[in-house]
Amino acid sequence: MSIYDINTDACRGRQQRLIEVMQRLEIELVIVTQTEHVQYLAGPRFGPVFQPAAALSAGGKLTLVAPNKPPEVAAADEVLTYEAQWCSTLRNDQRRAASTVLLEWLKETSQPKRIGVEFSSFDQHLAQAIDATFIDVEPDLYRLRRRKDADELARLRKAIAGTERMYARARQIITPGINELEVFNQLQAAAVEEFGEMTTGTGNDYRSGERGGPPRDHTAEEGELYLLDLGPAFRGYFADNCRAICVGGNPTDVQQQAWQSIVEVLDMIARDVKPGVSCKAIFEAAQTHLDTASVGIFDHHLGHGIGLFPHEAPHLNPNWDDVFEVGDVFTAEPGLYAPELRVGIRLEHDYLVTEDGVELLTDFELGL
Repeated sequence: MSIYDINTDACRGRQQRLIEVMQRLEIELVIVTQTEHVQYLAGPRFGPVFQPAAALSAGGKLTLVAPNKPPEVAAADEVLTYEAQWCSTLRNDQRRAASTVLLEWLKETSQPKRIGVEFSSFDQHLAQAIDATFIDVEPDLYRLRRRKDADELARLRKAIAGTERMYARARQIITPGINELEVFNQLQAAAVEEFGEMTTGTGNDYRSGERGGPPRDHTAEEGELYLLDLGPAFRGYFADNCRAICVGGNPTDVQQQAWQSIVEVLDMIARDVKPGVSCKAIFEAAQTHLDTASVGIFDHHLGHGIGLFPHEAPHLNPNWDDVFEVGDVFTAEPGLYAPELRVGIRLEHDYLVTEDGVELLTDFELGL
């Protein structure tokens, strides 16, 4: 068994932690319909065209509703299926089809009176057909997802290895005159080479001379900073780290000074982040430091958690008041932007919060 394969014991552990929440809230059943939460609890990752569901009872039984046929491996006590395709054509009523199967199953069980659901996405086919009180467990699921298990960390580390391979390729090919679409294509190929399979997501920013955005039919110019914010996902788990590369390889003194100020913030993260430390306080310290830089402004978040979503808790952002916890995997991405920088520099590392500090997960080249 590969370390990247579904670990049913880890899934059962996640189910047990959710059951503890259910006991506290006096919930008899939890129904999840977001594909990320189905994967989190049961193991299989279903593609975005499908709409699976999972139901976990307070007694510890998990029922999975899967498209077309049962998956080969799942941490489920019972697997039901719905017809996701007719004669190979995808149905457009995926959610209704899955919910119909789940409703038939519910009719054969003792009718729960208190059911936990994800309020942001709970299916109205279910809501209108079930006579029960619904409790929003979505915030609890997000909270549980913060502490990454060993199987999740393995996939995150593999996703991050994909970015390392992508940046190595970028430093080989980024020269004056290269087209952004060519860079994008080569970087995607590098990630696929690392994974040995398709990616399940990618990053946001692939532009030269701009703060971010998708690649264009545009050629890079000498002296511009090529800003790459890469986030390939491996089997559903997202990496996210940024680098700035000087096109032509000769950064100016001004660019190098800004780079140094940003690196000093990353040094502060490595030194000061520990369990119990305020994320907002770390953001404010970074803002204060970058406000004194000789050039540029810092005007975005400092970072965020990563996992099954590209942005999760903890939030290094003044709009939240999170504290770091053991098991968090998060990014820190300080940046400075100004015209004289040929748009700006953003550098991003990924970290794991340990019992007494952080482990750097992106120990590869930062230089311009």
